[in-house]
Amino acid sequence: MEKGKLTEVTTEKIILVSVQKDGETEQQVTEYLDELEFLAHTAGAFTQERFVQKMPQPHTKTYLGPGKLQEVKTYMAEHEIRCVIFDDELSASQIRNIEQTLQAKVLDRTNLILDIFAKRATTAYAKTQVELAQYQYLLPRLTGMWTHLERQRGGIGMRGPGEREIETDRRIIRDKIQDLKTQLKKIDRQMITQRSNRGQMVRVALVGYTNAGKSTLMNLLSKSDVYAKNELFATIDTTVRKVVLENIPFLLSDTVGFIRKLPHQLVESFKSTLDEVRESDLLLHVIDVSHPNFEEQIEVVQATLKEIGAADKPILLVFNKIDAYTFIEKAADDLTPATEANRTLEELMNTWMAKMNGEAIFISAREKQNILPFKKRLYAAVREIHKKRYPYNDFLF
Repeated sequence: MEKGKLTEVTTEKIILVSVQKDGETEQQVTEYLDELEFLAHTAGAFTQERFVQKMPQPHTKTYLGPGKLQEVKTYMAEHEIRCVIFDDELSASQIRNIEQTLQAKVLDRTNLILDIFAKRATTAYAKTQVELAQYQYLLPRLTGMWTHLERQRGGIGMRGPGEREIETDRRIIRDKIQDLKTQLKKIDRQMITQRSNRGQMVRVALVGYTNAGKSTLMNLLSKSDVYAKNELFATIDTTVRKVVLENIPFLLSDTVGFIRKLPHQLVESFKSTLDEVRESDLLLHVIDVSHPNFEEQIEVVQATLKEIGAADKPILLVFNKIDAYTFIEKAADDLTPATEANRTLEELMNTWMAKMNGEAIFISAREKQNILPFKKRLYAAVREIHKKRYPYNDFLF
C-alpha cells in the first residue's frame, strides 16, 4: 500500500454495528465486536462507538430496525464519522438501503477481512487469490455500488478492484474472475511440482485461529523469521521450513489463520494454498488458551478443516499463551457453581489432557515455557510417522 494511503487510513474513524440474535448472550456479542474492532484496527481504523440491537434476526432490508438505524445516523452526523462496519455479511440490497439512509461508506465483516488480506498479500500468488475473492464478493453487489465506490476514495475496504472504474460492467467482472482462475491453475501446477520435489519427508502443518501464535511457534521450531505480530492475519502466505528434531528431519508449514465467519470467497480462492494442510501427515492445532472464547475458536477451526477436506488428519492440540492465561478465583463464601472463568490453568490442563487422551500440550511460544516437553511430544509423533514410512530405517531409532 502507498504511504499516502496509509496515513489516510490510520486516521479513519468508524463505528461498529451488530445484532444480538436469538441464542446469543451479551457476552458473546461483546466478544464478537471485540474481534471486529481488532480487525478494524488491523485494517488501520479507530473505533469510535459500537451499536448493538437485540433482534431475533437482522432486518432483511436494513439489517437494523428503522429506529436504531436513525440513531446510528444521528451519532455519525454529530461526530463526523463517514464509515460504519457491520459484523455480518450484508446483501446488495441491505448495503444500498443502509447507504441511502446513512449517506456514508458501509462495509460488512467480509469486506473488512478481504481488505486486510489485500493489505497483507505479498506474493503474486496470494495477491491473485485475494483479488479473485474480492471480485467474487463484488459481483452480486455491483448494482448501486460502483457510483458509491467511485465517490469514496481511500480508507479501509477501498483497496484492490474497488478502485478500478473500468470494472463496472458485469461481463468484464466475470471475464476477470475467469482470467484469475486460469492464473491460479497455472500457479497451482507449479506448486504441485514444488511439493512433489520435496520427496517423502514427513510434513507437519500449523493450523489455528488467527492470532493464536502459529508464526511465533514456527520461528521457534525452525529458527526462521516469519512475520509474527499481535495482529489478525499477520501471515497469509504459506511458509515451509525444514526442521530437524534430534535425528529426524521434517517439513513444517505455517498457513493462514482461520476466523469466525471466514468469507466463503476466501476459503474457495485459498483452497490451493491450503493444500499444504490437506497433504500434511500431522496437524498442530495452535490455540490461544488466554482467549476467553477459545473453545468456540477450536470449533471454528475444526469446521474449516472439515470444509477443506482435512478433518481426518492426526491432530495435536497445542494450547499456546499459557503465560497470559487468567482466571477469576471464587470467594470462599461463594456457593454458586463454578464457571469456565473460574478454572485454574492446572484444572484446564487436566480437563483437556483427559479429553484428548494425551493429544494435547500447553506451552508459551513467546516465553518459551514448556517447549522441551512439546518438542519431545512432537518428535514422538513425527518419529512414529517416519517409522511407518521407512521401516527399513529402524537403526535410526
